[in-house]
Amino acid sequence: MAAFVELVAGCYEQIVFGYRVRTDQTEWTAKADFTHHAHTASVSAVAASNRFVVTGSRDETMLLYDMNKKVEHGALLHHDGTITCLEFYGGTHLLSGGEDGLLCVWSTKKWECLKSIKAHRGHVTSLSVHPSGKLALTVGTDKTLRTWNLINGRSAFIKNIKQNAHIVRWSPNGEKYVVVIHDQLDLYNLQTASLTSTLKNPKRISAINFLNNSILAVVGDDEIVRLCDVAQEKWVCEFKAHETRVKAVESFMMTDHCVLVTASNDGFIKMWKLRLNEELECPTLLGEVNTTARLTCLAVWKPSAPQHTTEKDAKGAEATTSQKGAEEAGALLKTKRVRIFTHEEVILEDESKPKKKRRKKRKVGGQQEEAK
Repeated sequence: MAAFVELVAGCYEQIVFGYRVRTDQTEWTAKADFTHHAHTASVSAVAASNRFVVTGSRDETMLLYDMNKKVEHGALLHHDGTITCLEFYGGTHLLSGGEDGLLCVWSTKKWECLKSIKAHRGHVTSLSVHPSGKLALTVGTDKTLRTWNLINGRSAFIKNIKQNAHIVRWSPNGEKYVVVIHDQLDLYNLQTASLTSTLKNPKRISAINFLNNSILAVVGDDEIVRLCDVAQEKWVCEFKAHETRVKAVESFMMTDHCVLVTASNDGFIKMWKLRLNEELECPTLLGEVNTTARLTCLAVWKPSAPQHTTEKDAKGAEATTSQKGAEEAGALLKTKRVRIFTHEEVILEDESKPKKKRRKKRKVGGQQEEAK
């Protein structure tokens, strides 16, 4: 991995922040890389691959950024409503969900919408792609958990749940998945598709992140980060991370430890060093940065290979002001926004609606006649 990572965060104030953090130093400092007034409404979701970062907003748009070239890459306008969730599968595909109930699968090669699935009758609140790339889970406001076969774009399994779930997440090895309903964690086993255990968080859960196959980081409507061992089905550690509620949590692995990244409504992004030993100890603070904004979402962009920048390039990549970003965003909305469709797009019918029967044709005297 390169000797730096990029922390990308969105906020209620419609701005996307980028901070570069060098990981080869004893004391980590986050240096402002860019500040972009990207959207015309609050930023609701952000995701990162090894090249691209994509942001979703309540303004119904998804904006693309090429992080290697440090340029905007265009906009996707397929959803009708707030973009609620985004997730990359490797560097080849992006999945998006929205308040219109659609689950969309995008190719990152030409940014074509390969599939557009009517996933839920209400909003899609969360999605998660299986590590194999063949399955995806979605939850929505129609009180269902749905499993999707991404090969043919069809529903593989539907499970009714008693309440609206707002988070779903696969474990890294794909053997378990977690469904979050308000302050409750429901742990499921893939082989049996059965509920194995339920854990309660003191406050409503706002985000979760698997640190490895057994340790799950949980944050919610308070300043505490809690770690859960899904194998032993119990809480194993907790620590105060911020002054107000924590909105997002991400992680990445270093050589001998895990780095936990948290973002809060207090405006701070913090990095924590955590050793995933048998007996977990509270992590130590590696570094922090104050964005002075009410943060909503967070992603960590990790370059696929080390990059060498000259002093001239470094000066050119200095943080832009939000005013300049607003002007660029306005120009983007007027000139660069394009609606992307493809002939490969598949719209699945709602399973609750009866399908129309086709009229068969038969040959009569060498001519075709419709059979009634």
